[in-house]
Amino acid sequence: MGDNVVHLHKHIDPPADTATVTTLTVVPDPAPPAPVPLWVRSGRAVKRLATDERTIGTVRFAARHGLYVAGGARIVTRRTWDGRTAARYERYMRTAEAAGNMEAAAEWEERGQRFRDARHRRRMDLLHSPLDAAKGAAVGAGMGIGVLVALGVVMAINTGQVGDVITPLTATIDFIALLIRIVQVVWGPLISIGPFLALLALWGVGRHQQAAPAWALPANVRNGEGEPITPSIVVKALRDLGIAPLKNAIKEMGDAGASMLGPIRIAGCGVEVDVTLPSGVSTVEVQNKRRKLAENLTRHEHEVFITLPTAARTVRLWIADSGALDEPIGPSPLTTDESLTADYAKGRAPWGQDLRGDAALLSLYQRMLLVTGLSNQGKTAALRALALWLALDRSTEFRIADLKGVGDWAMFDGLATILIQGPTDEHVIEATEMVEDGVTEMNRRIQAPSGTVFPPLILLVDEAQVAFMCPAKDEKKRPYGGQKNESRYFMACRKIQNQGRAVNVLLWQGTQDPTDQNLPKLVREGAHTRASLALGTESQARMALGDKAVDGGAAPHLLRQGLDKGTLVVASDGIEIPAGQASITVRTHYIDTDTATEIAERAKALRDGVTTLHAVERGEERDPLADIAAVLGTASRVLTADVLKRLSALSEDAYGTWTPGDLKRVLEDAGAEPYKSDGRMVVGRDRVARALANRDTEGSASADG
Repeated sequence: MGDNVVHLHKHIDPPADTATVTTLTVVPDPAPPAPVPLWVRSGRAVKRLATDERTIGTVRFAARHGLYVAGGARIVTRRTWDGRTAARYERYMRTAEAAGNMEAAAEWEERGQRFRDARHRRRMDLLHSPLDAAKGAAVGAGMGIGVLVALGVVMAINTGQVGDVITPLTATIDFIALLIRIVQVVWGPLISIGPFLALLALWGVGRHQQAAPAWALPANVRNGEGEPITPSIVVKALRDLGIAPLKNAIKEMGDAGASMLGPIRIAGCGVEVDVTLPSGVSTVEVQNKRRKLAENLTRHEHEVFITLPTAARTVRLWIADSGALDEPIGPSPLTTDESLTADYAKGRAPWGQDLRGDAALLSLYQRMLLVTGLSNQGKTAALRALALWLALDRSTEFRIADLKGVGDWAMFDGLATILIQGPTDEHVIEATEMVEDGVTEMNRRIQAPSGTVFPPLILLVDEAQVAFMCPAKDEKKRPYGGQKNESRYFMACRKIQNQGRAVNVLLWQGTQDPTDQNLPKLVREGAHTRASLALGTESQARMALGDKAVDGGAAPHLLRQGLDKGTLVVASDGIEIPAGQASITVRTHYIDTDTATEIAERAKALRDGVTTLHAVERGEERDPLADIAAVLGTASRVLTADVLKRLSALSEDAYGTWTPGDLKRVLEDAGAEPYKSDGRMVVGRDRVARALANRDTEGSASADG
């Protein structure tokens, strides 16, 4: 008996004369937990075993390979049935009838009838074939024996032995007997392993066609990794889009929807197929299901493109190989062929590759250009690649305003006649005056005699949204930015877009994150070539490319920001676009700054020398020595490098390109040359002040004389 707990209870009755009674109560220990039944422990073990990954993998392996045999048998049976009967023609005929194509239905019916006639003739021939075969065998045997006897006679004459007459005949009989013995030896094992060979063949067919449920397939196949695009996969993906009329039409088709598909063609790093939709299904419905279609095809959304070809009620699907769009394309021909030159009128710029892997060549002849996209997606690089190619035509003049000003266009110094670099209102004013000077040049050319051919003048404004959003106003209170009739930059752009093309004065603009405020409707619609990188919304895509291109399948808003850098959707008549499409997707060649500088040097070598102005000349004159004195302030001496920075800040136009040599020359001419202090070159305030005072004194004396 186990240990017990003894509790002492003291009861005091209410009456006073009642004695106190003490009792002892024995309380047993709590009962120990009951043992877990064996069947419960066994059940848990079975559950762990059943859910173990190794068990699941083994079950899948066994089921998969067993079902491969069953699936292979089903496929072989169907193929045999289709080959021996007219079932295939019946399916195609019913499909054509369901699609409303009665001509195709009649053609399939005629083909089926021809098949039946040919099959009937073959069967009738079989009735006579045994007799014909017997006659042929008898004739053949007689001729064979005759040939063998004749050969034996020749041998007997040659050897002088009469017995050699039957030697060929006996040798043939012995050979036949040997074959019979070989068959007798092999026949038994062949009968034994024959079924296994048949099962192996069926397994091979089933494995090739993946004829097993999805749960039993290997993980990479279940996930669609590397899965090739086949007609059945495309039809299944369309069936599961959630479009009821499409799903019902596929069910009613005798061939399960295969007749909707054109040939699946290899197209670059993917495949392309045209899908003729059944009656009652709109192409827009399929376009709006792009993401679901891509997932049904085991692809990411950016790996499936839906466009509209010329055929009615047809969508064209381009499906990339899994992960192929994340691989870089080759280098630009501008970097690989140093002898390459450009031709503005007849040439085409090598911009990149389309999705089919073909070279994307863009004609720039008399075409205004607009490239837009989100920030840091490759807009400047794409625009610069075109400018670098055209720079290899020595007749081209560039006037460039880079309103970002971080050196992306610095290699055009010595190549462009004007190069403005900076984001301030002052730079916008200079860019506006540059475009207005382009309008003046355009008007001069328009007034020239008819037939005059002018060299191309490219007015290039990168980060043009800075100009449209500039709040600065001129002395007449006219705004430089904005989108109204009094906006100077806006009106200059519109004038060039209206008439500049005819006299080869062209406006190229690069903008980011387009809105109606930073990219006015009239300006964006005035561009002949419109290209867009990744954008945030469909409304922005319509601003960038126009409604027609987006309605036709252009979708720059579906490009992946940061991952699809340099990938453009282009709407232009200057690039070859497949018939029926309104746009084309181009993966541009990336040319880094160092390589761009090398190409620019080749372009400079084609010219006699170009003087680049870093600001539009407005007649402003500055006094360098007085400006140096002003930037020195109250310090006794200032490092030459700091003086240059202060001068540049004072007037970027006048001193933005100054070098230490320029500063030294001005100071030496004034007698205030820089000197070393603690091993570093400095400019002394006293020397500059003395030189400035001496100059003023000499100037006064000359005036008095």
